[in-house]
Amino acid sequence: MAVSEIVLSVSGLSKNFGGLQAVRGVDFEVEAGAIVGLIGPNGAGKTTTFNMIAGELPPTTGAINLLGEDITGQRTDVLYHKGLMRTFQLSHEYARMTSLENLAVAAPTQTGENIWSSWFAAGKVRKREAEVHELARETLEFLGLTHVADELAGNLSGGQKKLLEIGRTMMNDSKVVLLDEPGAGVNPTLMRKVAEMIEQLNEERGYTFCIIEHDMDMIARLCGKVVVLAEGQVLMEGTMDEVRNDKRVIDAYFGGEVV
Repeated sequence: MAVSEIVLSVSGLSKNFGGLQAVRGVDFEVEAGAIVGLIGPNGAGKTTTFNMIAGELPPTTGAINLLGEDITGQRTDVLYHKGLMRTFQLSHEYARMTSLENLAVAAPTQTGENIWSSWFAAGKVRKREAEVHELARETLEFLGLTHVADELAGNLSGGQKKLLEIGRTMMNDSKVVLLDEPGAGVNPTLMRKVAEMIEQLNEERGYTFCIIEHDMDMIARLCGKVVVLAEGQVLMEGTMDEVRNDKRVIDAYFGGEVV
């Protein structure tokens, strides 16, 4: 896949909540194999933008294109099967299931979900279940979480839960992954581990990421391009060095009237 290929594009994206315009005509593109950062002060519209891309909120106006297809307003479950996944600032693990089971349920095309297959194709169901569990174990090994394979996910640390969420994206071999604050609530040691996993998935498996993150050191480490939002609009985009030295960004974070 060519580096210059655009796998995700957002054009004129806006979202109104009654009289509040949370996002105002946002435009940006994500190239295949890139790690793009989406940053901005609190209330800048970052998570609302992610929610529209991921199908959790319908946009008021604008268009979203994934792998050459207009996906504007499509449901989250439909987008999952098209290769678009997202994680959350607060982990959404199944607390009463084990780490292994959390990964297994994320795998697509599970024949056992069909009642007719369960009745009339039990051998096929067992074969697919074995494949899914093997992939889940391989994923836990990749993440360094084999020691918590049988631990209830609700008992994991914040960093382990973030790694488990990344693992769920691996179960679907996602094409584009939206990461909402992967470093939030994570201790420095596990934050480095999360960053390493993102880099490894990007470099070795070609995953494309778009990341919301308040930790600027993490953004600087991971992201070749950074898009800055302020008051629901794109303020600028560029490298992290360009962002850090842009007066508009400094004003938005420290001296502007951003809400």
